[in-house]
Amino acid sequence: MKTKTAGNKGLSLVLLIAGAAACVGALALDFMGSKASFRGPLLVIGIVAVFAGLYLFPTLEHHRKIVYIIFLFPLLFTFVVTVIIPLVLGIFYSMTDWTGIQFTQFVGLSNYTAMFKDPAFLWSVLITFLFVAINMVLVNVVAFLLALLCTSGIKGDSFFRAAYFLPNLIGGIVLGYIWQFVFNQVLINVTQISWLVQTKTALMAIVIVYVWQYAGYIMLIYITGLTQVPKDVLEAASIDGANASQTLFQIKMPMIASTFTICTFLTLTSAFKQFDVNLALTGGTGSVQFLGNYLTNGTQMLALNIYNTAVSKNNYSLGQAKAVLFFIILACVSLVQVRVSNKREVEL
Repeated sequence: MKTKTAGNKGLSLVLLIAGAAACVGALALDFMGSKASFRGPLLVIGIVAVFAGLYLFPTLEHHRKIVYIIFLFPLLFTFVVTVIIPLVLGIFYSMTDWTGIQFTQFVGLSNYTAMFKDPAFLWSVLITFLFVAINMVLVNVVAFLLALLCTSGIKGDSFFRAAYFLPNLIGGIVLGYIWQFVFNQVLINVTQISWLVQTKTALMAIVIVYVWQYAGYIMLIYITGLTQVPKDVLEAASIDGANASQTLFQIKMPMIASTFTICTFLTLTSAFKQFDVNLALTGGTGSVQFLGNYLTNGTQMLALNIYNTAVSKNNYSLGQAKAVLFFIILACVSLVQVRVSNKREVEL
């Protein structure tokens, strides 16, 4: 037994050393700009060897933890590479004169200063908050009413669920162009003017399209919550003489408080990140007077403003600074919303 343990330990150490050496060698070749085609396979082999060495190492006390780490590593590695590292680099690039390819100097907070001096950006922030507030209410109200309809025992409820969810399957760009035709061609026969011409009606049009698209998705979550309410509780309420409104407001809604938290969080984050419908439907255009300035981005929300700054105006460092602020705003608002909703759950 001791010989087997010693053998496993020796093999484990060999794999660990060989794997670490392979990883370091692959990274060194990449850092030196080598064009060797075996850099990638060498790095993969090194990582596999390190994990195999950890798995074979005869430490029964920590063996289960090592196995957990091995299975979690792909997900953690992907998260670090796609989220954490880009976030850190984004904060750094926002303080440089980054061109999208390289930077030549560190400029400190000048990009942030220029950002807050731009009336067009401040207007985008303002209408984004307005858009989020309106849609958090409308989407959840419409979705909840649709969920009540689809769980009321109405004939053909499966058809209604599929029909209401269908708009969510249409891509935002395609959806924007479809509704652009509706507002420009169909409704013009009634109102004599396109809804997309004036800023106020154009914003209203974006709200309508967003609610039409997203309410079906939120409806399914509410349906899941409503179907989880115990039937014996509803039967007991009916026996006690509770009517439909009392059952809804005093039993169903308190019991699906966590569902309201999830739906408001999803609605909030999705509305903040609205981009594709905004781009396809109005392109962010629209005239408006703001802070004594005449602006032409009356319907341009924050995500589209960041895109136009970085890509259309080729100012990647300023666009990255706006993206960092966007992340901070979204994180803070989301945390506050979840905290308030959780507190409300406890009260209910």
